[in-house]
Amino acid sequence: MCRLFGYVARRPTSVVDLLGREDFDAFTSLTAVHGDGWGMAWLDPDSPTIRSVTSADSAILDPAYSRLAEQPLGRAGIVHLRWATPGLPVTPENTHPFVDDGYAFAHNGHVAPVQRLEGLLDRDHRAMLRGDTDSERYFRFVLQCIAETGDETKGLEQALDVLTREFPDASLNALLMTRTRMYGVHVNSRARAPLRGMRELFASEDEIPYRHAEEYFAMDYQLTPDTARIISSGIDADGWTPVPEDTAAMVDIATLEVDRLDGWGTRTT
Repeated sequence: MCRLFGYVARRPTSVVDLLGREDFDAFTSLTAVHGDGWGMAWLDPDSPTIRSVTSADSAILDPAYSRLAEQPLGRAGIVHLRWATPGLPVTPENTHPFVDDGYAFAHNGHVAPVQRLEGLLDRDHRAMLRGDTDSERYFRFVLQCIAETGDETKGLEQALDVLTREFPDASLNALLMTRTRMYGVHVNSRARAPLRGMRELFASEDEIPYRHAEEYFAMDYQLTPDTARIISSGIDADGWTPVPEDTAAMVDIATLEVDRLDGWGTRTT
């Protein structure tokens, strides 16, 4: 379970500037729950290369997190705060975003059983696994579907078709960044918030972070003439619009044009 922030901008812009200092601090404070590692991936402004930094340390305790967040790294990027699924180790190999060959991916949810998810992978994509998480297997399955269809959008849609059918109670919330597009997936209408785990972290439910008890898997977005942004629930900020249930969106990094993909809600009922 995790927190996500994704962005596309017309010029390289820092995460702090994109969120504003107050909202960036509020997002970072969610390490009270999501303190099992962090990661950032961004599209290099000078080449078609996705670069990344990940750490198994809590973001609020790692000076590298704040240092990177202050820098205008690129025109598109992903920030991830991890809350490890029980039983999965807190290691660099299990930290998002996962990056490979022009793709970066971060997930908020849990797809179980992991063995059945891994069983969807062919031999080549299974051999590429480095960690223990369902999230990495979700990523590899998306890449497998992209390879099969020869198209990023069709591949993601194919992957979601299969996963919503095979794992209807899972949260598939995710950000997928390519060299040319940012995809935001908000497919989770039958997933349950991890209330038991949060109750174990706090003395009372009043201490649970904003919108975590009832809207844990909610996502919001902002579109301006110069930016497109999407974020997981947790910061009490004005000007954000809820992402509709069981939809995905594609942002063209060159133009900031947004296209909506949907239909998975009806496919899971």
